[in-house]
Amino acid sequence: MAGHDESSVSRKKSSDSVDEISTFSAENMQNNAKIIYYSRTFMSIIGGVVAGILGFTGLTGFIFYFLVMAITSVGLAAKAGFSAHPYFDSWNQILLDGFLGGLLSFVLFWTFAYDMVHIF
Repeated sequence: MAGHDESSVSRKKSSDSVDEISTFSAENMQNNAKIIYYSRTFMSIIGGVVAGILGFTGLTGFIFYFLVMAITSVGLAAKAGFSAHPYFDSWNQILLDGFLGGLLSFVLFWTFAYDMVHIF
């Protein structure tokens, strides 16, 4: 994940400067948001296939989706070093972005895998 731009001058702390202002790269922030979206979509597809193969139905499948998304959120936060502000605008981007879009992908692949394994 790409962080914000820092020059070697801003890394050196002098006794004269009170607070240094961090500069953010909009391109890096957009790239990080895109990575989160793709990660959630990929994990939703994999989770849907696994839920279908294991034969989850009804509420059990949706609970499995929430578990997969929680694990994905923890993994993304760990990748960011558990500090969201150098890489994202807020923690909500790590925790919630792509959640509903991932749900639709999950249901699609969940039903497809379930039909392929358990019905046909």
